[in-house]
Amino acid sequence: MSERIVMRTGESLVAGGPPGTAAEPEIVIGELDGPVGTALATLTGDQASGHSKVFAILNTDIQVRPVTLMVSKVTVKNSRYTNILMGTVQAAIANGVLDAVRAGDIPKEKANDLGIICSVWLNPSVATDDNLDHQILFDIHRKATAQAIHKAMTNTPDIDWLLDNQDKITHKYFQMGLDGKI
Repeated sequence: MSERIVMRTGESLVAGGPPGTAAEPEIVIGELDGPVGTALATLTGDQASGHSKVFAILNTDIQVRPVTLMVSKVTVKNSRYTNILMGTVQAAIANGVLDAVRAGDIPKEKANDLGIICSVWLNPSVATDDNLDHQILFDIHRKATAQAIHKAMTNTPDIDWLLDNQDKITHKYFQMGLDGKI
């Protein structure tokens, strides 16, 4: 039996595709009988206009394990955005979770005991992009989800790396502000 996983966190940014296809999930993962399970159940029942919470599914009626709840970071305002988020991206996140199990980042024997909350950012521009490449969007969100889970489960970056590199890293948007670009 694997060690108890009370709560782990991770994030990932995967870009490089066409405009609007970047993914930046934030993951919370832990035992369903602990704080993550309580949060997951509370969020599931606490739906809010523009911020629906849904399980990650491979397709209608096929939920992944560990149970994964998607929470949008952006207020959803139109049906096209909703269909992309609750279609292409939802399936990508589900596949990224299974990729993490297959890679051993999530112990297979814990698949029914863990819960994941995935805070999802999807660029609002996808709702107006008539040439949106759904395969690229899917691939990027799948990869970002698996990477965020890997980081959560391996505690990456670790505190020593953070302390050693703290003064070498400047947040992208802070730097853009310094440069007068925002």
